[in-house]
Amino acid sequence: MNHGWISTLAAPGNPAAQLSLMREDRTAPVAPDLSIEVDDVDAAYAAMRERGAEIVHPLTDEEWGVRRFFVRDPDGRVVDVLSHR
Repeated sequence: MNHGWISTLAAPGNPAAQLSLMREDRTAPVAPDLSIEVDDVDAAYAAMRERGAEIVHPLTDEEWGVRRFFVRDPDGRVVDVLSHR
Protein backbone atom coordinates (compact mmCIF):
# COMPACT_ATOMS: atom_id res chain seq x y z
CA MET A 1 0.00 0.00 0.00
CA ASN A 2 1.31 3.45 -0.86
CA HIS A 3 -0.80 6.59 -0.38
CA GLY A 4 2.13 8.95 -0.95
CA TRP A 5 2.43 9.76 2.76
CA ILE A 6 2.36 6.20 4.13
CA SER A 7 3.77 2.99 2.65
CA THR A 8 3.09 -0.46 4.06
CA LEU A 9 5.26 -3.50 3.40
CA ALA A 10 4.03 -7.01 4.20
CA ALA A 11 5.91 -10.29 4.46
CA PRO A 12 4.90 -12.58 1.55
CA GLY A 13 4.74 -15.65 3.78
CA ASN A 14 2.89 -13.87 6.61
CA PRO A 15 0.86 -10.84 5.46
CA ALA A 16 -0.08 -10.12 9.08
CA ALA A 17 3.54 -9.08 9.69
CA GLN A 18 3.72 -5.55 8.32
CA LEU A 19 5.92 -2.49 8.50
CA SER A 20 4.46 0.92 7.70
CA LEU A 21 6.59 3.99 7.08
CA MET A 22 4.81 7.31 7.56
CA ARG A 23 6.07 10.80 6.76
CA GLU A 24 2.96 12.45 8.19
CA ASP A 25 -0.63 11.53 8.95
CA ARG A 26 -2.86 13.42 6.55
CA THR A 27 -6.09 12.45 8.30
CA ALA A 28 -5.22 13.16 11.94
CA PRO A 29 -3.78 16.06 13.94
CA VAL A 30 -0.57 14.20 14.83
CA ALA A 31 1.51 11.36 13.40
CA PRO A 32 1.51 8.35 15.73
CA ASP A 33 4.74 6.94 17.13
CA LEU A 34 3.43 3.38 16.95
CA SER A 35 0.46 1.52 15.46
CA ILE A 36 -1.07 -1.64 16.84
CA GLU A 37 -3.83 -3.74 15.30
CA VAL A 38 -6.43 -5.25 17.63
CA ASP A 39 -9.34 -7.61 17.03
CA ASP A 40 -11.97 -5.20 18.42
CA VAL A 41 -11.05 -1.53 18.16
CA ASP A 42 -14.43 -0.46 19.58
CA ALA A 43 -13.80 -2.45 22.76
CA ALA A 44 -10.25 -1.05 23.01
CA TYR A 45 -11.59 2.50 22.59
CA ALA A 46 -14.21 1.94 25.31
CA ALA A 47 -11.56 0.48 27.65
CA MET A 48 -9.22 3.45 27.14
CA ARG A 49 -12.02 5.94 27.78
CA GLU A 50 -13.11 4.06 30.93
CA ARG A 51 -9.52 4.25 32.23
CA GLY A 52 -9.35 7.98 31.56
CA ALA A 53 -6.65 7.73 28.89
CA GLU A 54 -5.97 10.81 26.76
CA ILE A 55 -7.64 10.22 23.39
CA VAL A 56 -5.63 12.23 20.85
CA HIS A 57 -7.76 11.34 17.78
CA PRO A 58 -11.32 9.98 18.12
CA LEU A 59 -12.54 6.64 16.81
CA THR A 60 -12.76 7.14 13.04
CA ASP A 61 -13.52 5.05 9.95
CA GLU A 62 -10.79 5.82 7.41
CA GLU A 63 -11.27 5.63 3.65
CA TRP A 64 -8.53 2.99 3.24
CA GLY A 65 -10.43 0.38 5.27
CA VAL A 66 -9.38 0.81 8.88
CA ARG A 67 -11.22 1.96 11.98
CA ARG A 68 -8.85 3.62 14.43
CA PHE A 69 -8.17 6.02 17.27
CA PHE A 70 -5.04 7.53 18.81
CA VAL A 71 -4.23 7.43 22.53
CA ARG A 72 -1.29 8.95 24.42
CA ASP A 73 0.67 6.46 26.53
CA PRO A 74 2.09 7.31 29.99
CA ASP A 75 5.43 8.31 28.41
CA GLY A 76 3.76 10.75 26.01
CA ARG A 77 3.96 8.61 22.87
CA VAL A 78 0.97 8.59 20.54
CA VAL A 79 -0.32 5.10 19.75
CA ASP A 80 -2.60 4.40 16.76
CA VAL A 81 -4.98 1.57 17.74
CA LEU A 82 -6.74 0.07 14.72
CA SER A 83 -8.76 -2.75 13.20
CA HIS A 84 -9.30 -3.49 9.53
CA ARG A 85 -12.93 -3.33 8.41
